[in-house]
Amino acid sequence: MSEAIGFIGVGNMGGPMCRNLLQAGYELTIYDIDEEALKPLVELGATRADTPAAVASAVEIVLVSLPTPDIVRQIALGPSGISSGNRVNTYIDLSTTGPKAAEEISAALADHDIATVDSPVSGGVSGAIAGTVAVMAACSEDHLARVRPILEVIGNVFHVGETPGLGQTMKLANNLLSATALAISSEAMVMGVKAGLDPRIMLDVINAGSGKNTATDGKFAGAIIPRSFDLGFSVGLMHKDVKLCLEEGTAMGVSMDLAATVGDMWDRALDELGANADFSEIVKCVETRSGVEVKLPD
Repeated sequence: MSEAIGFIGVGNMGGPMCRNLLQAGYELTIYDIDEEALKPLVELGATRADTPAAVASAVEIVLVSLPTPDIVRQIALGPSGISSGNRVNTYIDLSTTGPKAAEEISAALADHDIATVDSPVSGGVSGAIAGTVAVMAACSEDHLARVRPILEVIGNVFHVGETPGLGQTMKLANNLLSATALAISSEAMVMGVKAGLDPRIMLDVINAGSGKNTATDGKFAGAIIPRSFDLGFSVGLMHKDVKLCLEEGTAMGVSMDLAATVGDMWDRALDELGANADFSEIVKCVETRSGVEVKLPD
């Protein structure tokens, strides 16, 4: 008999993960405030629940993939939240909340005899679809052994530590590098295009040399040069992640001078593009000031 698990938050990342879990034979009970996001998964065999508590009363293991720390807190601990369920004993958080929120939520759920697997992911929507995201699990060895088969459907599992919060720290460090790569690559690409270089040739050279990074190796060719801006991760979410990283690093007494400059650029992107813009659109902030666009030559 297939194992029954729950999943809350079936949007850009959670939806593809749920599809992969269903295809792997798991029975899913799901919840999301967006009815349209639920429909295709119900058609594939998932069971729709009316509240997070209903999910947590139907299964022992509940995964969540949610956009902000406040929403994660509400779903985990609020009225009709996971903590109100009468069956759940393991909570897997795939979201990016920052370590403080992870620690607080873990402690609160422990009072309800619910163990936490702090397990943010990285790899974008394409990775969620392919089942290849990096899964950064922080929990005890015993808990990881129990949930590893589930997480391995989602992506590549790394045990980063025993304590909830360490997964979040790992994710923030990763996303700071991702945010920095996209921001600085935008400046470099705009400079080259304004000088007269073909952006396609620029990418070929950069990706064959020492400047290769996650922005030049995929994002520019896939979403920026074609002007589709459809990577599926928003400016608002990246801004949130960089802000969380700066706060955490500063609180630990780590010098974050370069990160602060990157944070300023994402502040600008949030102000000029809006929270819902695709994060690849940050290049527009540089383009507007420079009078060129990084696109296929006319």
